[in-house]
Amino acid sequence: MQSVKHHWRRSSDPVELHFRTDDHIELAAHAWGQPEHPPVILLHGGGQTRHAWKNTARQLAAQGFYAMAVDLRGHGDSGWSPSGKYSMDGFVADLRCIAKTCRQPPVVIGASLGGITGLVCEGEGPPLMAALVLVDVTPTVQQTGIEKIRLFMGAQAKEGFASVEAAADSIAAYLPHRPRPRSLAGLGKNLRQHVDGRYRWHWDPALLNFSQQSLTAALSARLTAAASEIKMPVLLVRGDASELVSTADVDQFLKLVPHAQYANVADAGHMVAGDVNDQFGVAVLDFLLGLQDV
Repeated sequence: MQSVKHHWRRSSDPVELHFRTDDHIELAAHAWGQPEHPPVILLHGGGQTRHAWKNTARQLAAQGFYAMAVDLRGHGDSGWSPSGKYSMDGFVADLRCIAKTCRQPPVVIGASLGGITGLVCEGEGPPLMAALVLVDVTPTVQQTGIEKIRLFMGAQAKEGFASVEAAADSIAAYLPHRPRPRSLAGLGKNLRQHVDGRYRWHWDPALLNFSQQSLTAALSARLTAAASEIKMPVLLVRGDASELVSTADVDQFLKLVPHAQYANVADAGHMVAGDVNDQFGVAVLDFLLGLQDV
């Protein structure tokens, strides 16, 4: 049985939430806005945390939405799988658990892993969402892009980094197009210092085994079948310089979901919201506010 706990803080801060999944894993989340407002669930990509959505969530709350950014299982401050195994079915079940706490059908905004979780959840039913926003992910993706992400995630997963600055150097090499942040406070939320003094990503290394599944034709076939069943409003947002989603992948998706809207964000790679947050926010808000006008 799912449950949710609220930890209230100062009015200027987000509210801290905790959800208990059906298999007894606790999921951590932050929420902005008023709970009675239309709910939006934000799901990050593999290896990220809920903090990736901070700016977007604030924008949503300012426009009258209740934005909940969640750490997926095995990520951030959420619990890890006791068995060390992760599956698409597990992520989907977690999303359904969270959505059941909403006062009305939520919008789900999912990047990469979060996006395919939303796609499978809605496409395989029963219907759950008011709308779905897919951020730089489609049923068919470029395998070279996936492998690049996997290599980055796995490069220092065991060894870790001598300092937060060393982790920042690694990210700068991986994302040379993104300006290096002046403060490393945000990055520090994605790292944990272990007893050996080294800093490691705050996600379960066993997730690397799950990421290998994204290279299989079986998962692509499952996503394609799910996409063909989507009936509610959909927005696909792609980074113009994405190494994961090609224009051909976009075309194929729009054939599967002909009623979907599409936005291409200039000067953004796979991590669209982090690369060009303002343009990303405009695209998402235009879509969501447009739904309210219908």
